Amino acid sequence: MKGTKTILLPRLTRILEEMGGNIKLARLRRKLTAEQVAERASISRSTLWQVEKGLSSVSFGTYAQVLFVLGLEKDLLSIAKDDILGRKLQDAELTVGKRAPKTK
Repeated sequence: MKGTKTILLPRLTRILEEMGGNIKLARLRRKLTAEQVAERASISRSTLWQVEKGLSSVSFGTYAQVLFVLGLEKDLLSIAKDDILGRKLQDAELTVGKRAPKTK
């Protein structure tokens, strides 16, 4: 919805900022300029700046495109890969309760 802004918890903001910093370091290690990466990702330099700052207003697809340009797209496969809580719940074989019958 246009005009609405996502408000993140401070912890999530710090995670995004760290990810943006990591993306910037990856670009610098490859000795690529911001202009080169932006052009290859088909985004503006200001959008790349927003990615490298870890701003939440940038779409996930844009982050993915920048990672692809840097050759790091497979890192996305690590997201939620080791779901410890989910596995514990699965191992406990928790059942979902049945719904109560409808009353007339």
